[in-house]
Order: sequence, then structure tokens, then C-alpha cells
Amino acid sequence: MDTPQQILGKIQKLIDSNPQYKVEAYSFLLAALHFTMASLKEPRHITGQEFCEGIRQYAIDQFGPLAGTVLHYWGIRETLDFGRLVFALVEVGLMRKTEEDSLSDFKDVYDFKTAFEAKFTFDS
Repeated sequence: MDTPQQILGKIQKLIDSNPQYKVEAYSFLLAALHFTMASLKEPRHITGQEFCEGIRQYAIDQFGPLAGTVLHYWGIRETLDFGRLVFALVEVGLMRKTEEDSLSDFKDVYDFKTAFEAKFTFDS
């Protein structure tokens, strides 16, 4: 198991080679994976589409009505960006995939504009 310093070092390598995404995007995806896996009755492999939905739920849980804005700030503008981040994390050994998994599993899973427009109510 990697130490926190080793994890950050691997993420920094990814950022150095592709600065499109901020460090928070990578660490958020790792946390979103934990969130998504914890919601399962039994541990199992999840599909790209399932992970995108877990990420959406986690983002709304963490950031409420600002979820879309936060993701955009980190460089994430579509579900395909989740896939790019996942496959980068796979490349450095921080996530795993099966032979059946592909980047296209993350393409157009949902529209960002509508996916993060949850109806929030505020008590006054």
C-alpha cells in the first residue's frame, strides 16, 4: 500500500505530464471511488457508467449546488474527463481496470449542465 507521500508523488507526476487537471481532481476521484464502493452491498468491479453516477452523487453530497462549478475549476467538464482521470490513475497504479474497461465507457454518460442542477432548497 502506498503512503500518502507516495500517492501525492504519483499524482504530481500526472500533473507534470498533463496539467489539464488540478491535484484536487485526482484526489476527489479516489475519494469518489471509496464513496461509490461503500454504497455497494458487496464489493465488486464497477463499470465506467456506474462510477460516473457515483461521482455525480459524491460531488453533490460534498459541494451541493456548487458541484458543477468545482469540477469545472478542476478541469473536469464532461464525463469523459472522469475516464481520462481514471485511466491516468490506473497508469500510475492508484486504480485498477479490467480488460473490458475502456475510455469510451465514460463518454457522454450524462450532460454536465443538467447532472449538477440538483434542486436545492434552503431553510430560512
